[in-house]
Formats: sequence, C-alpha cells, structure tokens
Amino acid sequence: MIEALNERLRLSRNEDDQTSPIFHKTESISVHISLGVLKHRSSSYHLQREKMASTTLLDVSRAELGLVVLYLNKAEARDKLCRAIQYGSKFLSGGQPGTAQNVDKSTSLARKVFRLFKFVNDLHGLISPVPKGTPLPLLLLGKSKNALLSTFLFLDQIVWLGRSGIYKNKERAELLGRISLFCWMGSSVCTTLVEIGEIGRLSSSMKKIEKGLKNGNKYQDEEYRAKLKQSNERSLALIKSAMDIVVAAGLLQLYPKKINPRVTGAFGFITSLISCYQLLPTRPKIKAP
Repeated sequence: MIEALNERLRLSRNEDDQTSPIFHKTESISVHISLGVLKHRSSSYHLQREKMASTTLLDVSRAELGLVVLYLNKAEARDKLCRAIQYGSKFLSGGQPGTAQNVDKSTSLARKVFRLFKFVNDLHGLISPVPKGTPLPLLLLGKSKNALLSTFLFLDQIVWLGRSGIYKNKERAELLGRISLFCWMGSSVCTTLVEIGEIGRLSSSMKKIEKGLKNGNKYQDEEYRAKLKQSNERSLALIKSAMDIVVAAGLLQLYPKKINPRVTGAFGFITSLISCYQLLPTRPKIKAP
C-alpha cells in the first residue's frame, strides 16, 4: 500500500511539472531554437545552390565566349562570314545599283585579301598521298578538284591586283577572272562527284555493319555511329558543292534569265552559312560542380 501511494504521488508531481508555466516556457524556447537552426540551414543551402548556379552559368558563358574567340581566330571563318555578307548583299540588291551592291563589291574585294597564298593549301593536297583503298576514279576526281581550286585561288590574286590598280591591264585581269571562275565551277563539279562516291562507299560499309550486328541495335554500335556521322557530313558537303555550281554559273552569267543576281545571291548566302557551320569548333564538356 505504501509503495502504491508513493508511485501515485510521483506521477501527480510529474503532471504538475508539465502543466506549470516554467515547463511551457522551456518547451517554447527549445522550439524556437530548433526553428532557428532549421532556418539557418535552409538559408545556407539556398546560398550554396545560388553560388553553384552562378558558377555554372559563369563557366558556360566563359566556354561559349572561348568558342567564339576560337572561331573568329580562323582566317577561313572570317572569310566565310564576309562571304555571307557579300552574297546576302547581292541577293538584296538584285543587281541594281545602290548601297547593297556597293557592299557586295567592297566585300568581294576584301575577301580576296583573306585568300592571299591560299592556293598553297590545295597545292599541298594535290601532291599529298591519298588514303589506302580509295578507288581510282575518286582519286582522280579528288586530285582534279585540288588542281582546279588551286588554279582558281592563284588567278584570283591577279584579279585582286587588277581591281586594286596594281595590275594595269584590266582586260587581261577580267579574262583571268573569268577563267578562275570556270576553274572554281569545275572544282565544285569534282567535289560533288567525289561526295556522291564517298557517300556510296559509306552506305555499303554501314549495310555490312548492320548484317554483322544481326539483332543488335545498330545505333549503339560505335563504328556504325561514326560512319553515320561521316555520311551526314558528306551529305551536307554534297549539297554545298552542288549549290556552288549554281553560284559559279550565276557569276559567269551562263544562264542570265534563269540564274539572275538574286538567285545567285540566295544560293551563295546559303552555301556561306553551310561553310560557317562546317567550321564551328566542337563544344568542350563542362564538368558538373
């Protein structure tokens, strides 16, 4: 009996303590402290997330600007950008006198400076060995393309000398300019035929890979994906070279009724954009924070 009474007294004392103001005050203080800790942790977390986001954004911006600098450092890229301006102006002018035609002519003359001694590149390609297994027709077409393009770029320098007033014989300079355009047109024809042949070779290789895979997913095969990428790149080059034939015919005025200055400008502008795209550098992979 005495032990039961003591236990009942102890329980009632605990209940009185919990209902006392001191108990509630202590409990309130502990709740406020817990909320303060949670708020501090939450604000620290958000600050850390914002810092990580700003760092990632800065890295992306730096990488993008680096790509732009790398792209503009290429003389070829600057030439193609000027080419886009040239043919875009030709399209806008439609062969009529005005500001657009002046931009077309001045940009055309400026581009010739970018191409000084550029004929050496294709001359080097002409004497360089070709990959093993290249069919003889494609080999001959490739070498013909190099020879014609090198001749075009060499004669184009004489045209620049004539338009700059350094070379005084204007009639001969105009004749050489016309010959150079025929050389460029011929090189574009050779490039078109080479690309058609190479796409055919890639297509047959891809079919062999598909047969070897049997039931496997061809898009998961690394070799197949590499061949597919090459095929897409060559298809784009084929479109560009075929359109360049039209541009050359327009500049030579072979079909003035069908290929007028506006058509020439439109085709030239599109091929310029394709060239700009082909010269884009690969994007570096940014490490995740």
